Amino acid sequence: MLNNLLSHILSLSIWVPILAGVAVLALGSDKTPNATRWIALVGGLAAFAATIPLYTHFNFAYGGFQFQEGIRWIPAFNINYHLGVDGIAVPLILLTSFTTVIVVIAAWEVITLRIAQYMAAFLIMSGLMIGVFSALDSILYYVFWEAMLIPMFLVIGIWGGPNRVYATIKFFLYTLLGSLLMLVAFIYLYYQTGSFEVVDFYALPLGLKPQILIFMAFFMAFAVKIPMWPVHTWLPDAHVEAPTGGSVVLAAIALKLGGYSFLRFAMPISPDAAHYLAPMMITLSLIAVVYIALVALVQQDMKKLIAYSSISHMGFVTLGFFIFNSLGLEGAIVQMISHGFISAAMFLSVGVLYDRMHSREIADYGGVANTMPTFAAFAVLFAMANSGLPGTSGFVGEFMVILGALQANFWFAFLASTTLIFGAAYTLWMVKRVFYGAIANHHVAELKDINKREFLILGVLAIMVLGFGLYPAPIIEITHATVLQFISQMHNKIPSVVSAATY
Repeated sequence: MLNNLLSHILSLSIWVPILAGVAVLALGSDKTPNATRWIALVGGLAAFAATIPLYTHFNFAYGGFQFQEGIRWIPAFNINYHLGVDGIAVPLILLTSFTTVIVVIAAWEVITLRIAQYMAAFLIMSGLMIGVFSALDSILYYVFWEAMLIPMFLVIGIWGGPNRVYATIKFFLYTLLGSLLMLVAFIYLYYQTGSFEVVDFYALPLGLKPQILIFMAFFMAFAVKIPMWPVHTWLPDAHVEAPTGGSVVLAAIALKLGGYSFLRFAMPISPDAAHYLAPMMITLSLIAVVYIALVALVQQDMKKLIAYSSISHMGFVTLGFFIFNSLGLEGAIVQMISHGFISAAMFLSVGVLYDRMHSREIADYGGVANTMPTFAAFAVLFAMANSGLPGTSGFVGEFMVILGALQANFWFAFLASTTLIFGAAYTLWMVKRVFYGAIANHHVAELKDINKREFLILGVLAIMVLGFGLYPAPIIEITHATVLQFISQMHNKIPSVVSAATY
């Protein structure tokens, strides 16, 4: 029985949250809000439980794809329902299912209209994002990638702020246009290999010119999703207009899809182009780290500040990828996971304040620690983690990437390390103005501290941030073998798994 479940664990991880979302839509209603919320929570917990065996039964010593399953889907075009995960995908899948539970609990008392639709959107989106992390057939991947846009589009467009229509259209157009170029690359590779299998793409020998064209096609899709400078402008608008749950999922998971996809497609399919274009990628990454951090420093809206902070921190991820050593690559993966927890916590903290005062403007606050001391303790902890304080998860990934960059080039490491100054500057400047000093106005004086539900959410995230800051081994150990194989593959272009052609 257990072996049978494990053989389909990826399908369960994908379809349990999707079916839970459908169940919420079918059974939930604003007339029975508590029942709707409980159905969503049970569905989210079931989906999270389905992903846990991916970690507990993972072979840490093997760097290739595990838990593979596949069936013929569209035989005429050799398209398969082929799933599999490695040490890079598993932590991101766990982060996705964990974050979905957090979002459901966070919306418990906040969302009062179209509750079933709101909860279902996040559950379905969770399954689709896990599908992106699991797909080993490029068309299956593309279907999950595009389908994921729909629930996020609806979340921002229905429950967002006053400029939500502008934000949703901008978000949709940016991501869709990049995705079309990715599809063109998949079709080209299909005509070269006769297959849409990712592992067949890995084995295809290509010259530098076609590799550069393929890499740039992938770059346009993945750079927008991360988002890299200068195609980052959709993110602050989307964050400002999105409800708290939308911002959490955007920052914690959606941005990681771009980073993951660089490792799954762009770099191993076109390794020579990745090395050839590495100076460009490193330059764009360092611009994000330094320049966007300075942009964050002048923001007056807390959500915009955290959004620009996310762009800056994701610059560390792409920097770690393109310095081509194991320390930088592992650090980039740790940074992705850590940023998932920290950014989720910071957006939830802003949501706590917004629910009470309906303002995200820093100038409207001041002295919040006097009236909400417990909440302030959590918020300051997450701010310190965002600044890269040692002992928090925010430090580990950045430190590993800086060390990896130092092995490659001193100036890369020097410029990357400026984030420790700029990150502390914009984060602590916000903390000082929002939480400390005298109570600024009567609205702040009337604030009530967090309730048990909010304490639970922030407490769990605090445990994750401190836990992985003090003991990051669970992430590093599961990724290590895959990272070593990936670097070898980048140099030798060796396919890491057997093709799915035997289905």
